Amino acid sequence: MQGEGTNVPFADTTVADYLNELRSNYEKQIHKLKIAVIDYQNKYLEIKERYDLLIYKRFVRSAEQIPIDEKQGQLFTEDEGKAETGTQEELIEVKSHSRNKKGRKPLNPDLKRVEKIIDIPEEEKTCACGAELTRIGEETSERLVIIPQQMYVEKTIRPKYACRHCEGTEDEDTPAVRIAPVEPSMIPKSIATPSLLSWILIAKFEDHLPYYRQEGQFARIGVQLSRQDMSNWQQQVYQKLHPLFDLLKDVVKSGPLIQMDETPVQVMGEEGRADTLQSRMWLARGGPAGKKVVWYEYHDTRGAYHAVEFLTGYVGYLQTDGYEGYDAAVKGNSDIIHVGCFAHARRKFFEASKISETPRSAEEGIKHIRKLYNVEDKLRSENLDNEKFVEQRKTEAAPILAEFKAWLLKRKPEVPPTRLLGIAINYTLDQWDKLVAYLESPYLTPDNNACERAIRPFVMGRKAWLFCGSPEGAKSSCGIYTLIETAKQNDIVPAHYLTVLFEKAPLASSPKDWEKLLPWNIFTP
Repeated sequence: MQGEGTNVPFADTTVADYLNELRSNYEKQIHKLKIAVIDYQNKYLEIKERYDLLIYKRFVRSAEQIPIDEKQGQLFTEDEGKAETGTQEELIEVKSHSRNKKGRKPLNPDLKRVEKIIDIPEEEKTCACGAELTRIGEETSERLVIIPQQMYVEKTIRPKYACRHCEGTEDEDTPAVRIAPVEPSMIPKSIATPSLLSWILIAKFEDHLPYYRQEGQFARIGVQLSRQDMSNWQQQVYQKLHPLFDLLKDVVKSGPLIQMDETPVQVMGEEGRADTLQSRMWLARGGPAGKKVVWYEYHDTRGAYHAVEFLTGYVGYLQTDGYEGYDAAVKGNSDIIHVGCFAHARRKFFEASKISETPRSAEEGIKHIRKLYNVEDKLRSENLDNEKFVEQRKTEAAPILAEFKAWLLKRKPEVPPTRLLGIAINYTLDQWDKLVAYLESPYLTPDNNACERAIRPFVMGRKAWLFCGSPEGAKSSCGIYTLIETAKQNDIVPAHYLTVLFEKAPLASSPKDWEKLLPWNIFTP
């Protein structure tokens, strides 16, 4: 009994230690399983968000509009955190406006009017009493009549002259038969007139009508004009206008700001590359006030060295999206100040708000960005001088930016970085220094939207013609897009500009002649 009594405490201690160790191991395993479950849940939600985002982009209208529910206010679920207390209500200024009159809008008064009078017969203009009816007024209505495009053949006649007396032997310094020289033309020995070239190029590059469709249109009106001829004319026009393109490239780099963007394009026949690989169409928008240029440039890759090459010699601001290639392009270059784009940051919050099951946090981020745009719109409408504008913008935007950054830093550790909201938060914080750089110059806006609007016509056209048939075709397409979009930037009708350009370009023989053909010079007296 004595021996057994002395062994009990030792045995009890051993069992307790064993149970504690066993419990600890189970707790560790349970903890690992909980972490694994959370990881799987986050991974599932991440994949679900990406899938829902693809569906949303494919089938839902892409306008970035967030409805404001005044009754609901800024409420958050448990996953989004608690609403801060002591905050003031956001006051929204509603601008006065006038409503459009209901009914059909009147036709353009500048359109030609052809009157058509519908009168009663003469025998009905006499009353039953025998008196002649008096015209007391009239009722008018307007309808629009369309006449299909009209074409005619311009037949050029050059009379020939010769001397019947001496048959030219008396004057050996001049030819025996005299005839007026052929007028210079963009496409010599062809049927292409300036108006025809303008029509074809506008149809393809502004109306997105491929050449094979235009070929069918011409055939329906009895004109046999092949798609290959139109493609060849495009190349010849591009080659003839090289001096003009050189001037436009210089102008785009002469202003205080360049905005850049790029988009994929498929080009056939690239040396050493499969036809299925994507190339890039680069775009730069810049130039001084009143001389804005949209410059298109084709390259077979998205490499940063293309941006480096284009920006050589440029001094000023560069505004882009968050593509890392632009960072590499300006690295170590003190002449260029890199500026970010709040529209891209806002887009990421917008996507998170539409896909997330708890969208209020993403909408809170959009609310901060909306405040910055409200400040920008208000100050732009006041027509302040540059110095006063920059000073006032910094004053009004500073507290909004400080509040926004504090919110981003608070939410960052609370949201998984792979979720859409986490991606939006981390993108904004990573780009922060570039995003706020727009405050420093009156030439800068919070976003790069003007450049994106300029590249949109190419994106729309790409949906119709799908690919470029050769690198040469891609380069000439860049040239035509440059002419058309630059004309738009300077409030010139592209079709009018191209027609006049193609009339005058064959006569240009010096740098001054080509300068006169720039969009802002060509219509000046």
